[in-house]
Amino acid sequence: MASSNTVLMRLVASAYSVAQKAGMIVRRVIAEGDLGIVEKTCATDLQTKADRLVQMSICSSLARKFPKLTIIGEEDLPSEEVDQELIEDGQWEEILKQPCPSQYSAIKEEDLVVWVDPLDGTKEYTEGLLDNVTVLIGIAYEGKAIAGIINQPYYNYEAGPDAVLGRTIWGVLGLGAFGFQLKEVPAGKHIITTTRSHSNKLVTDCVTAMNPDDVLRVGGAGNKIIQLIEGKASAYVFASPGCKKWDTCAPEVILHAVGGKLTDIHGNVLQYHKDVKHMNSAGVLATLRNYDYYASRVPESVKNALVP
Repeated sequence: MASSNTVLMRLVASAYSVAQKAGMIVRRVIAEGDLGIVEKTCATDLQTKADRLVQMSICSSLARKFPKLTIIGEEDLPSEEVDQELIEDGQWEEILKQPCPSQYSAIKEEDLVVWVDPLDGTKEYTEGLLDNVTVLIGIAYEGKAIAGIINQPYYNYEAGPDAVLGRTIWGVLGLGAFGFQLKEVPAGKHIITTTRSHSNKLVTDCVTAMNPDDVLRVGGAGNKIIQLIEGKASAYVFASPGCKKWDTCAPEVILHAVGGKLTDIHGNVLQYHKDVKHMNSAGVLATLRNYDYYASRVPESVKNALVP
């Protein structure tokens, strides 16, 4: 079936264009110099003007075109009239040329749940660590993450003033993942990527148990999954509650589409039904390859402390 006739591929094509618009908004807020930072629950749980504008842009743009979707965004925003300049109604034509995987060709709009993190890595954004920042749009069907879009607004930002800023990665299970060059960590190397700003004893104990050659502490779940698929890290280990469904839905798809695996610390797959609790309370374990090697090293004390 031509993908232009399928709800899923039209939604992915729209979400790609919406994510690119989101990246432009993220860059514009920094350029204007007023981040409008608000503390939500604590000093490491922040919201900026970019979080607010991007969520309004993504949710309103997709809801106008796909009114029967369930859309769940990270930010709790009052309902208000959305400025027309935040609306993106384009579709990425290259995606519409791709075939829709047959198992998804009959999906209806109302069957899909979209999980939106308008700015993953907000704390890093406020501190100028701009390459940590991503915009995440994940699409789930029957509780499973099946399509995802990741925009990196500041990809290339250290490549000089003439570099083209930003890129958008996308994927659909059964089709593949696109917009990056897949690379693996050298054989035998164990490089762990973990949280930069939400660490604790459980996180540290679990990372240590992996006997890593190196540990990278960076912001953003989207950023960490990109490290896995680009050969910078071999496992993403986060043995703590804190990560939410909108953090993992889109990145999980990109990873799974290239043969990787993302679960909680116990090895359970994550569920993305519209009524599921938002917190990934049993943490995250993700790898591009050799998942069993890392899963076997999670200490029982860590598993006992993290209840799914």
